[in-house]
Amino acid sequence: MLAPSIVFVDLETTGANPAFDRIIEVGIVKVTGGQIEYEWSVLVDPGESIPPLIQGFTGISNEMVRGAPRFADIADEVFERIEGSLFVAHNARFDYGFLKNEFKRQGREFQPRVLCTVKLSRALYPEHHRHGLDAVISRHGLSCDARHRALGDARVLWDFVKLVHAEKPPEVIQAALKKAMKTPSLPSGLERSALDMVPEGPGVYLFYGDNSRSPGGSDELPLYIGKGVSMRSRVQSHFAADHGSGRAMRLAQEVKRVEWIETAGELGALLLEARLIKEKLPTHNRHLRRNDDLCALRLKEYGDVVLELVPLAGIPAEELAELYGQFKSKREANNTLRELAAEYGLCLKRLGLEQGKGSCFNQQIKRCKGVCIGKESSQQHDLRLKMALAVLKLRAWPFAGRIAIRERDAGSERCEWHLFEAWCYLGTAKSEAELHEAANARCEPLFDLDTYRILRRELEKRAGSQDILQLSRHE
Repeated sequence: MLAPSIVFVDLETTGANPAFDRIIEVGIVKVTGGQIEYEWSVLVDPGESIPPLIQGFTGISNEMVRGAPRFADIADEVFERIEGSLFVAHNARFDYGFLKNEFKRQGREFQPRVLCTVKLSRALYPEHHRHGLDAVISRHGLSCDARHRALGDARVLWDFVKLVHAEKPPEVIQAALKKAMKTPSLPSGLERSALDMVPEGPGVYLFYGDNSRSPGGSDELPLYIGKGVSMRSRVQSHFAADHGSGRAMRLAQEVKRVEWIETAGELGALLLEARLIKEKLPTHNRHLRRNDDLCALRLKEYGDVVLELVPLAGIPAEELAELYGQFKSKREANNTLRELAAEYGLCLKRLGLEQGKGSCFNQQIKRCKGVCIGKESSQQHDLRLKMALAVLKLRAWPFAGRIAIRERDAGSERCEWHLFEAWCYLGTAKSEAELHEAANARCEPLFDLDTYRILRRELEKRAGSQDILQLSRHE
């Protein structure tokens, strides 16, 4: 059996967010030595109205919980029934999260060993794609006389575990358990409770060490800044036992403290991560750092050399549509030009890659059509050059002025508006009042390549979305 003492737990709740929603039913099946010791369930008064959708889903009405105990009244009993046993639930993060929050409100730590039967099903039956409880019931021919009621669903989990033991050899089950219950190996200076505090939702996290101080100053410098759609899962992945590299191992050993900033979604996390990395320059981050050597190409209207290299840092946003490519250095830009010259038969001299009299090297090996020695007109050559550069052209800003992209987290009801103008990020408003104020604020947008890339992807993904708002300025 999975463990000498197991509690199969299921909860029904008023919603999906353990920080704001409340438990309305608890169901527990306790199994000791492979036999059911008892079944127990109780309705709980959530102290708020149960949404109609939840009433229809569970069959639990406001009338049914009226007069039922509050969770605070049964907290001791629930804790005692679970304590010392393996906590098993389907999508265990949900049930564990609700109970942890309820016990926290009572000033109590709740840290059982947890097994998620979704993860167990995935580990044992990887050939299947769906592992929700309905899929498990259907696939294995299980029955449930009270689906979406706490005790009925808890009973199904026990039936599933019995079936697993009948179908699979012990060594296969043990391997699946090891995979499903894999926990992070925490750094010596980091308490497990610190990880449990990290929210499940989207945001940015910062790792700090013992000596996270700026040279000669008091400002704390993070070791690493990252983002995640589920911050807790992402943070835990840094401390997995099977580190992928020595660098990851060194980071894990240095971390002493974790901080985080919640956002409404992935876009907000991406923007905040990019900004904080450039501001704080964490020692273990390699990507998204500020690069003052960023440059692009611009066509010249006259002269023997038809291209010039211009720095992207601080370039006026309205000039972006005249530029081609985004290069980390002059060397990278020149290497790209050499590749285009070879593919399109372009002249190295006219591109500014060679100097001197006579033909360019490409012409000598028959890759240049001879503009450098008068065999081809500059107009013909430059037409091919424009065709070659077309794929590198920076997009013109497709809006008339500023926009806001609305982002909402269904779990926490958090809503944010991210403001942009000419591919530049202007900031984030957390209310409609802030949005109105920001829409009329004066500022000079500065181009940032990472923001440009993030926003291009987001606009392509949200094409036609009502969450893209054109802002009107009122002087």
